[in-house]
Amino acid sequence: MALIEFNKPFGVMCQFTNEPGGPVRPTLADFIKMPGVYPAGRLDLDSEGLLLLTDDGRLQAQIADPRFKMPKTYLVQVEGDPDDATLSPLRIGVRLKDGMTLPAEVERIDDPALWPRDPPVRFRKIVPDCWLKLTIREGRNRQVRRMTAAVGLPTLRLVRWRIGDWSLDGLAQGEWREAAS
Repeated sequence: MALIEFNKPFGVMCQFTNEPGGPVRPTLADFIKMPGVYPAGRLDLDSEGLLLLTDDGRLQAQIADPRFKMPKTYLVQVEGDPDDATLSPLRIGVRLKDGMTLPAEVERIDDPALWPRDPPVRFRKIVPDCWLKLTIREGRNRQVRRMTAAVGLPTLRLVRWRIGDWSLDGLAQGEWREAAS
């Protein structure tokens, strides 16, 4: 059984081929040369960070299926300067168009030591920004971005740092390694 930890760069598609007739973008095939592995979950084109790939369908389901409630931790740069009252709704659940989210763990953190993003995040001198560490236990489409927007904190940069016990610790952007399952 293979399990791969991959640090997905911004702008890379979470699949091995481009859509026929669609724009040509970087894909997993540009980075990972191991046949038979597939992503366990997804990261949006404009999100970065940890993506797990495996050749084990059962493990893939345990990682990706919301029924298993595997924690996923994100480092999120948001526009704004939130206090505890602003973050509180995230901790109890936020109403989105597709229903209430489960409670998230969230805290403000110092700027993390991350690789530069290409292209860089847009900055506005008159609007403050900060970093949050946010952990969710479900995986709806663009969930973290929608949750932060719902509390008035648009996401500027989103990096998935951890899935369960697997993390990006020591893994450079665009690199992958075999992991213990």
